[in-house]
Amino acid sequence: MKKVISFSIIIVFAIVFQACNTVLVTGRKQVALLPEKDLIGVSLTNYSQFISSHNLSKDVAQTKMVKQVGVKISNAVKKFLKAKGKSSLIKDYKWEYNLVEDPSPNAWCMPGGKIVIYTGILPYTKDAAGLAVVMGHEVAHAVAQHGNERMSQQIVIEYGAQFLSTFIHDKPDETKILYQQAYGLGAQYGVMLPYSRTHESEADKIGLVFMAIAGYNPQTAIQFWERMSESGGEKPLEIMSTHPSDDTRIKDLKEYMPEALKHYKK
Repeated sequence: MKKVISFSIIIVFAIVFQACNTVLVTGRKQVALLPEKDLIGVSLTNYSQFISSHNLSKDVAQTKMVKQVGVKISNAVKKFLKAKGKSSLIKDYKWEYNLVEDPSPNAWCMPGGKIVIYTGILPYTKDAAGLAVVMGHEVAHAVAQHGNERMSQQIVIEYGAQFLSTFIHDKPDETKILYQQAYGLGAQYGVMLPYSRTHESEADKIGLVFMAIAGYNPQTAIQFWERMSESGGEKPLEIMSTHPSDDTRIKDLKEYMPEALKHYKK
């Protein structure tokens, strides 16, 4: 049995090793086990369903701004990837930008370049430059394949849980529960949440580069996140959150700003 477990672990680690990518801008190694093209296909279906079940904004000026900023950001992404010889990363992208009526201060970009901005975030973005902060950040998540990485981590964690169950199958029930609880907490607070915060910080940095190339002053990001930090509401401790604290995020942005400004031409 131990040989079977050991062999299975070797197989998983071999798959993980072969599926390592390097994230643009930051150079971080990531595990992406799933074919990105398949994720894009699923995203296109989910996006169509979302748009058909939500109300698009009827504000002509705001909608026009979202689409104009979206085009500039996506062109910046194309320019950046072409210069890096990585245009193939977005060869299956079909860019689309929509403003949806929703009071939540939220936005997202699916793998494949489908972008949604909620009207509730516009009071914080203020203008096109502020919107470029948000859009650059969300597009960065997609281009850096963060969704693929999160799903891959979940797959590896599930394999780990199966190995654990096999390893402790002959233990008393009380011991099994303790092992399973420890594994669950370790996976949540030792892997998933820290990596989620890493993704957010990474998207902040990559987003600064994208918006700078698009012609927007990346220093606008500091002002935007300061406004977001003042929005109120109780926020969890950083270690228990999927996002960095506002203070950490602003500090990291300031530290990376000199690098981002190298891409900015007025």
